[in-house]
Amino acid sequence: MSRAAGTGEDGAVAGVPGAGVPGASAPPGAGAPGASAPDVVAPGPPKPVRRAALPPLPAAPRRPSPLWALALFRSELGTTFRRWRTLALLGVLAAVPVLVGLAVKIETSDGGSAGGGGGEGPAFIAQVTNNGLFLVFTSLAATLPFFLPMVIGVIAGDAVAGEAGAGTLRYLLVAPAGRSRLLLAKYATTMTFCLVATLVVALSALLTGALLFPLGDVTLISGVTVPFSEGLLRSVAIALVVAASLTGIAALGIFISTLTNSGIAAMATTIGLLITVQILDVIPQLHAVQPYLFSHYWLSFADLLREPVYWDELMRNLGLQALYVAVFGSAAWARFTTRDITV
Repeated sequence: MSRAAGTGEDGAVAGVPGAGVPGASAPPGAGAPGASAPDVVAPGPPKPVRRAALPPLPAAPRRPSPLWALALFRSELGTTFRRWRTLALLGVLAAVPVLVGLAVKIETSDGGSAGGGGGEGPAFIAQVTNNGLFLVFTSLAATLPFFLPMVIGVIAGDAVAGEAGAGTLRYLLVAPAGRSRLLLAKYATTMTFCLVATLVVALSALLTGALLFPLGDVTLISGVTVPFSEGLLRSVAIALVVAASLTGIAALGIFISTLTNSGIAAMATTIGLLITVQILDVIPQLHAVQPYLFSHYWLSFADLLREPVYWDELMRNLGLQALYVAVFGSAAWARFTTRDITV
């Protein structure tokens, strides 16, 4: 018999692969009318998984550079010396030597002696007519007990309280310098004003003395005569000692300024304490307390006009001022760094 048409020799159906082969199975859908084999898609590379973006890490806080602290000090210095009140106070200090020099010149124009010959008046005033350089020492001795410390008390008392009263203190604290550096800048400004105020008195006295009286060799308190150049150097050293003598009242004023939001109250309190200390310093019954008052050794600068120089009271004065700076400066820092600034 002949094989059925459409079949091969091996019994496979023509056109159908694997038909009639034992173990072979037709693909799915094979033999169904109108069905076709599915397309085979080659697997592609895996798609990358998109991860949620992490928030950036906060940047480490930058420490303010020393240049920023210097800029803060320059800003405080410029603000202080641009005020009309500061310029007026310096003008008053500059006028004191002029008034003293004119008074001595008028009094001695008829041949009399300065001070009336009885020792009245500031120290060294009797020597002004012989040497105009002594007007520097006289003016510093006349302004140191009250005028100079009063001016320093005004500037120091207004340093922090004035900013708080004006509502500008909280804006200053936004600066990256922080409270400690701001307080240090204000105290450094007050210290600079101490030096400037003292030099204003000394320079005004030197110019007035050179115009009204002769200049020459200087006879010291101990009777030794030194050249004018050495006397001028001693006057510079005296001015520096006087400026250092005012650091105690400056630290006290800064501390009081941190206790209140009223600049007027801080200035009045500082000046009131100055007057109180001056009164206590002349009461004989308080001799045990007087060596600890910041004004007790103020006039020790006269020991620089001795040969040799007496250093005992000078060193006591500088040590006492350093103690006041350490105590009241620390108290001002503790108060200012923990204070709640609301204005």
